[in-house]
Amino acid sequence: MKIVDISGFYSETGGGVASYVRQKLSAAARLGHEVVVIAPGAESRVESRTGGKIIWVASPPMPFDSNYRVFFSAREAWRAVAAEAPDVIEGSSPWRGGWIAANAPSDAVKSLVFHQDFIAGYPYTILGGILERPRIDKLFDAYWAYVRRLSAQFDVTVTGGEWLAERLEGFGVHRPVAVPFGIETDLFSPAHRDEALRRELLAACGAPPNGKLLIAVGRLHPEKRHRTIIDGFAEARRRQPGLALAIFGDGPARAAIARRAAKGECIHLAGPIKDRAKLAAIYASADLLVHGSGAETYGLVVAEAITSGLPVVTPDSGGAADLAKRGVSATYATGDAAACANAICSLLADSEAGRHPARTLAPPSSAETHFAQLFELYGRLLDSKRRSRAPLAA
Repeated sequence: MKIVDISGFYSETGGGVASYVRQKLSAAARLGHEVVVIAPGAESRVESRTGGKIIWVASPPMPFDSNYRVFFSAREAWRAVAAEAPDVIEGSSPWRGGWIAANAPSDAVKSLVFHQDFIAGYPYTILGGILERPRIDKLFDAYWAYVRRLSAQFDVTVTGGEWLAERLEGFGVHRPVAVPFGIETDLFSPAHRDEALRRELLAACGAPPNGKLLIAVGRLHPEKRHRTIIDGFAEARRRQPGLALAIFGDGPARAAIARRAAKGECIHLAGPIKDRAKLAAIYASADLLVHGSGAETYGLVVAEAITSGLPVVTPDSGGAADLAKRGVSATYATGDAAACANAICSLLADSEAGRHPARTLAPPSSAETHFAQLFELYGRLLDSKRRSRAPLAA
């Protein structure tokens, strides 16, 4: 089948969505499907890829983040949909891209893929220290009403985990179905530990070779809560002076994060990592991943770390908390730096004493499994739609 993904948050310099699209194209090539991604770009052009292609639609930059652009006119995207004649149309955000997908003049199966939990990412982050989450949800009921109306135009709402499907169902979102996201399990492994790389990273942090290497991986954006990570690390280091923190990633909050990091000791902003093999070696060579975002719909970074054998410290909400149960982990109250420090110290102490708890759930699934299940779901929906259109027998 042919799948058109109208992806408002796809960017070559993006994070989780870019990784997801790359994996989806690869899976489509293996399984005999075609994926066409329609994304906002600097200019209108078509780029061939194994498994399909990217159709870039000339669009203005997103305010405050030059890595992304915003669909302006829907007409060019709709013309591309008409020319491709897809079997399935995906809307990959609840915003402009999702609206364009919902209103595309086509009788294809339509799927709303829920990559972003806006309320958890922004209102929870900004107001979480003042109000309880149910109160915040109530304040933003207009948003949930909008998502209900939007999702009603799709045949299915796809989520990356059962917990998120249950959350959306509680808000009346149309037909949420969990198709657990996955990672490149063949790439990430404890076997990639590199002692020379470990010493290099510790030195970059200004720490001795026998120090403990903590890492944070992700886009430098307020919703990722790097302030919590940095402040939590600083308190943990006050208790255990041998700790070092390397932060990997880039984004609009880089300058603010750099200023915050400069106030501490043994913190190194390492920039983005494009080499996936090197990223796998970094995970396997560290002592701990510290994650800040409680708004992940899945949490690719946490899944990659767990698969690499790396203990993780995560907030107690969102996809990161859901994944943390699958590996050696400690959770803390989302946004609470002191609680983050406690979790860091506790997990390091357990590690030194050999008290790591056993995994309680199956490890993160593979991207290959996710896309096989996703394409199978689309196949069932497509068959159902075709049967409903079939003329009655005479």
